[in-house]
Amino acid sequence: MTGVDDTDGETTSESLVSVLESLGVEYVFGYPGGRVIELLDDLPESNVDVVRPRDEREGSVMAEMYGRLHGKPAVLAGQGPWIGSLGVIGQMEARLASSPMVVLTEASERGDYSTLAPYQQSRGDYGGLSLPKILDGVTKEHWFPRTPTETLRSVQLAFKHATAGRSGPTAVILDGNAITDDVPKDPVPPVWDSEEQVKNWESKPTDGDVAKATEALESAERPVIVAGNGVHSANAYDQLESVAEAYDAVVATSYLGKSTIPETHDLAAGVIGSFGHEGANQVVSEADTLLVVGCRMNPMDTNWQASSFIRPDEQTIIHADIDTRNAGWVYPADVGLIGDAKESLQALSDAGSANNDWARERASSARESFFTEKCESDTSPIKPQRAVKEIEALVDEDTIVTADSGNNRFWLLNYLQTPGIRTYFGSGGVGGMGWSAPAAVSAALSTDKDVISVAGDGGFTMTMTSVEVAVEYGVAPTFVVLNDTSLGMVRQMQEEDGDIAGVEFHDTDFVKVAEGFGADGTRATTPDELADALREGKESDLPFVIDARIDREEDMAEQLQSSFYAEVGGLHE
Repeated sequence: MTGVDDTDGETTSESLVSVLESLGVEYVFGYPGGRVIELLDDLPESNVDVVRPRDEREGSVMAEMYGRLHGKPAVLAGQGPWIGSLGVIGQMEARLASSPMVVLTEASERGDYSTLAPYQQSRGDYGGLSLPKILDGVTKEHWFPRTPTETLRSVQLAFKHATAGRSGPTAVILDGNAITDDVPKDPVPPVWDSEEQVKNWESKPTDGDVAKATEALESAERPVIVAGNGVHSANAYDQLESVAEAYDAVVATSYLGKSTIPETHDLAAGVIGSFGHEGANQVVSEADTLLVVGCRMNPMDTNWQASSFIRPDEQTIIHADIDTRNAGWVYPADVGLIGDAKESLQALSDAGSANNDWARERASSARESFFTEKCESDTSPIKPQRAVKEIEALVDEDTIVTADSGNNRFWLLNYLQTPGIRTYFGSGGVGGMGWSAPAAVSAALSTDKDVISVAGDGGFTMTMTSVEVAVEYGVAPTFVVLNDTSLGMVRQMQEEDGDIAGVEFHDTDFVKVAEGFGADGTRATTPDELADALREGKESDLPFVIDARIDREEDMAEQLQSSFYAEVGGLHE
């Protein structure tokens, strides 16, 4: 089982590549630098594909999106100071969005000179940077091995911890001789077979808790499920739909839970929260029993705990979560179902059933929030509501939409009615701008689906070099830039023009930018031009950038702010 003979005479770097291969790692998103060069020098002869992003931020988002989409880690690799700065963006998103990721980095140490603070040294000695302290703040776990044996065991543990319980990012800091020396023939302690060492087991709720939850759902007159990102993480889509249909329960989702159920389903109500659907928020407030699955119920989801939204004294709350700390964290729970979302939902589906005359009619009326009259506006510049509906017309069950941060994601949240599961992903963990474009490239690389990235001009500009990465690696996402030549969400917080510095941008020609990267593009100033451009982008063999000029006077917060949110004083950004 140890596989010691297989590593005899190999450098640690060579053995590390063998570990990645044995664990079925498909992609390393890596930027060469420092001791990571040792790893990237050995990867070309392996079965692992290396994608070189334009910087560590893009690579970190690509790795995070891969983990979110596939439920297993990709690897982010790069030199320590940059993984601990630029590369923190994707790690933070992975930590808060529960996406598995393994980071392989290094401390830029210089052997015996490390205590003298040489250039870029980040081991933590006096005079240098402390990469371990940085990673401690954003990863689930990190390791700093000092020998070849520790290196191999640490990488195995990094993969294990990345998917154990609530998934997230883990990191290994490769150090000096611990990556370049040969692996000993008889390592102490032994290095076990990687597949065996990394194995995890799914947890499931107790029979007693399932029975209590079943009783509550069967006796409910107005049962509602709140489906969160945990349903995505557990790939529990069939089980969610089965429970909804078994108990006649309306399904609302958190923002990160969007597309855990097709939003066209007759029990789907939409997305809850501060900038969510008014219909979905009202449904949750009317429920007599709430089944919360894989959702921590953060303040954005709960309308900052508006007193009339969720009422533990009046509603029965069943909270299903992989982490017992999350169940009953925000609101006291009557029943906790601790375990993998798929296991918890399957147990409920098997245990009982009920029906009512409320759910389907109520869900149908809630879905009216997906539409407003401006969704049909023909004016130019394009109303953002209409822009989303033109995107929706191109989205089918085999299309993935990646949404950036800012106004654009809230327009999408409200007016893009997803037709299938796993069709929508947004930066809703830490919510960093610039997420959408590299996430779209990652999705296009690792699936055979059409991919549409949607971002504002501010967010797109942050990572628009991702378009060049798509060109280089032969994938063709469509990049929609909802362009209002400003940092729209912040600009709209102003009481008067000019109140906040730094919100206006000069007019960038994104079509020329795309062409400079070797991609195609076009500008759209009317809804019909946008519709034509989206069709052209879908059919293109090259990445396609659409510079969509939207009406900057459409105030997102004014139109989409939840009525419950108003109870607690409005905007909390």
